[in-house]
Amino acid sequence: MSTKPNNLVPGHSARLMGVALLSIVLFIAAGCGSSAPPAAIEPTAADTTAEQPAAGQPAADQPTTASDLPFLGELPATAVQATQAPAASATPAATPTAQATATAEGGVVAVAPVALEVDRSATPAPFDGITQPRYEKSECSDKYPCNDDVAGWEARIQVPAGFAATYYARVEGQPNVITFGPDGLLYVATMAGEIFTIEAGGEPQLYSDGFLAPAGLTFQPGTARLYVASRLIDLNVDGEARLAVVEDGVVTDLITGIPCCYTAMHSANGIAFGPDGFGYMAVGARADHGEILAGPNTGEQDELHPWEASILRFSPDGTTVETYARGLRNNYDIAWDADGNLFGTDNMPDFGPPEEFNLIVPGGEHGYPWYDCAVCFPAPADVDIVEPLHTFVPHASPTGITAYLDDAFPGFYNSLFVTLWSAFPEAQRVEWFSPGGEETATFATGFAAPIDLTVGPDGALYVADWATGIIFRIAYMGE
Repeated sequence: MSTKPNNLVPGHSARLMGVALLSIVLFIAAGCGSSAPPAAIEPTAADTTAEQPAAGQPAADQPTTASDLPFLGELPATAVQATQAPAASATPAATPTAQATATAEGGVVAVAPVALEVDRSATPAPFDGITQPRYEKSECSDKYPCNDDVAGWEARIQVPAGFAATYYARVEGQPNVITFGPDGLLYVATMAGEIFTIEAGGEPQLYSDGFLAPAGLTFQPGTARLYVASRLIDLNVDGEARLAVVEDGVVTDLITGIPCCYTAMHSANGIAFGPDGFGYMAVGARADHGEILAGPNTGEQDELHPWEASILRFSPDGTTVETYARGLRNNYDIAWDADGNLFGTDNMPDFGPPEEFNLIVPGGEHGYPWYDCAVCFPAPADVDIVEPLHTFVPHASPTGITAYLDDAFPGFYNSLFVTLWSAFPEAQRVEWFSPGGEETATFATGFAAPIDLTVGPDGALYVADWATGIIFRIAYMGE
């Protein structure tokens, strides 16, 4: 593991130069002008030693041919039968968790939605005046406070009147994705491949490790099963990602053979369980705009892998996998709202079209690999492309997304929040979307590189900053 500097400062460069010494803008320029962040710290294959999993842990082999992989609306779901014991890696430092309750077919667990008495016609007080604070030099950076400067960072983060942002914790290794567990702890996965737990007022505790740049993290509702999306073979061409589950300190692969890892960025990304009890996972494309990356036909249009640039729908035990929606170049995260709608963010190609905020349409084609540029490929005449609900400025790098399904923020129930990760203008912030995604406004600014966010059991919004390692808590304090 590399030594981390006390702070990271955005800057420009043409290539990926290091691990934690990289600045945030350098990181964006290194991959594709608008994609979600690549791995800065990559554990070797030796970090994931295969062992036998705990009894009762199912697994699925990767499909044998692309034609076996279904697309929702075209083919029925195809069961992927396990033919060998799944790979597992022991995690000695893991926090003990309860054994998952016996489940229904496919591992689906029926969980009753939380009943809240909320006035869904209520709207938030206007907050359209949130602006980006000026950069200010410190002894650690020419733009930001030092990473351990609690007061400096709390003063820097700008939020609407009635809200307050506090410095909740800090994690080494660059936090990449966060979620709360059934135990009330915050789980943080880092680019270094570690997963930590954080209790309010406490220090990060190692829960599991040996992952390769995890980008998706969520618990199956009603269980203690933690689902993790990460890389498996980190190659620009012919890379591979996986979906694994952590339970009782054992990591078990559920789905492998997932296409990965264009410019060390596009991979298996955000995971969210839907109202049907199935899991949904965003998967990035294998190229910038559908081109062949190597060999004599470099630059020509490539044949799409059935799982790339898609949202996959999978049974919790990994035995059934199908493609739910297509055409999402690098959808970094997804979230279900209270009405059963699935939303996602998408990072667009290098030539710089606006980034996207999408309502995911089952069976829909959302655009990839068809774009309007000199080297891009036109869409077939019979393809009806689903347009985004909103767009962000080019290279803003929309990453995390969460639906606000609590009542602690007055008028915000069923709203959505999105992080804009990059250091380009109009990013480094949290954007708010009204229920259904119709209206939008800036909700919080002042971050260095906000990459993911989630709602805590206390109703507060937690925001992870990739560049500094800081986890911020945004809570409503009253008028």
